[in-house]
Amino acid sequence: MHKIDKRQIIKNITSSWFALGTNILVGLFLSPFILHRLGDSAFGVWVLTFSITGYYGLFDLGIRSSIVRYVSKHLATGSNEDLAKLINTALFGYGCVGAVSLVVTGIMATYVDALFKIPPEFRSSAHLLIWMVGTSVALGFPLGVVGGFLEGLQRFDILNISTVVQTLLRALLIVVFLRHGWGLVTITFITVALPIIASLVRVFIALHLRPVLFGWKYIDRPTFRTIVHYSSTTFMIMVAGRLKFKTDEIVIGSMISAAAITYFNIGARIVDYAGGVVNSLAGNFLPVASQSEATGNIGRLRKLFVAGNRLCAFTIFPITASLLILGKSVIEVWVGKKYIATSYPVLVIMIIPSTIMFAQAVSGRVLFGMSKHRTWAWVTLIEGVCNLTLSILLVRPYGIIGDALGTAIPLTCSFLLFMPGHLCRLLGIRLRTYLREAFVLPLVITAPLVAVLLLMKKWYIPHTYRQLAVQLAIGGAVYGVGLLWVYATDRALRTGELAAKQEAAPIENDISAPAVSVAEYSDS
Repeated sequence: MHKIDKRQIIKNITSSWFALGTNILVGLFLSPFILHRLGDSAFGVWVLTFSITGYYGLFDLGIRSSIVRYVSKHLATGSNEDLAKLINTALFGYGCVGAVSLVVTGIMATYVDALFKIPPEFRSSAHLLIWMVGTSVALGFPLGVVGGFLEGLQRFDILNISTVVQTLLRALLIVVFLRHGWGLVTITFITVALPIIASLVRVFIALHLRPVLFGWKYIDRPTFRTIVHYSSTTFMIMVAGRLKFKTDEIVIGSMISAAAITYFNIGARIVDYAGGVVNSLAGNFLPVASQSEATGNIGRLRKLFVAGNRLCAFTIFPITASLLILGKSVIEVWVGKKYIATSYPVLVIMIIPSTIMFAQAVSGRVLFGMSKHRTWAWVTLIEGVCNLTLSILLVRPYGIIGDALGTAIPLTCSFLLFMPGHLCRLLGIRLRTYLREAFVLPLVITAPLVAVLLLMKKWYIPHTYRQLAVQLAIGGAVYGVGLLWVYATDRALRTGELAAKQEAAPIENDISAPAVSVAEYSDS
């Protein structure tokens, strides 16, 4: 990578982790505060509402990813008019999507209490919550163009700083209003209103950084076809993602109860926090991969694939080890001891396959950057269907544990049996070379952490934040020593053996051509 790329990537990663750290700390405090103020049923209704409206993300149709992809490409090639066509066409498309989502909101608000087991006292609130969140999402579609634009500019730092301000302000307002006796509807309004305000602020900042021409003449059919061709494959992956990770609460809410959602959500949310740390790192690699593909830099793509996943493994392995060993203590100090028996098994079942996925988080970004994600889309869609089917079959006999298993089994198959070999074939890298260079060193560095945490757990089991913090601090110090050695020896990003063996296997497709037509984008 060039030096300027390294500086910007470091800035992006640092700000991403700062934003994520803020979000996690706020969540650790705010989630139990809201839970204990509202109660299990009301909290479950709140989670269910956002789970239902989370499916509105499918209306994105993959347009956001195409914005990031082609903003990066047009900047690399210096095409200002194509950039204007992209942004204007995306705005028009998103405006239409927002109008459709409002219609769907009306339908969902009408039938929500017939579809889900919502306690009678919360039914009127559920209707209002659907309208509030649905309207916010509808407005968020056109406003979301600026987010993709900033990602394409590789200005994740701006997105992250605005997110931090929004998160802190949301937490402050929710605490103040709940303490003054306000309830479910108020905290939902706060949660959905602040992102809209933040998006408006980002619009002014983005246009100041990189002015774009606006006008009806820039709404362009060929550009729309380009977006649709790229985003149609992305849309399949989005559908699969919703089936994999956003159906659990809906299955549980429709087949068990709203209160059961709370117990599942505790374990699943901890896994989400862990994944957020990795995804905030991996997301920075998509525009870099896109620019590398646009300029035909295959060596850089290989390095992004191997070194990027190695960084993901350095991040997720110690988190997973800590959660497996201290997960019961984490749940106890976070939300209370009564949730351990049910939520900890969910955490264990979900974290193991999720770790396999998070350790390869850069792989998907490289596929998107290369526009070679069609095969992956079909595989992940099949995985999503299997996920939903297994969850429905297993939830009745095994409860929320069965739902977790329905997610874990297909996820493990996809990221063990398909993803590594697929990327290695595309990039011309031997599978054993990739596995060795990406994952052996992170495993070795994590081993002392595991040993120290197990020894301390024999000494005493943490039951308070202070006790838990002491064990995590000691374990973190041990892991930190290993990371310092990795940094001092420059092993974090080194891909020496890979560079020496780049010619060992042929590239499955020639991606080094400087110009490729839309019709030629495929991954086979």
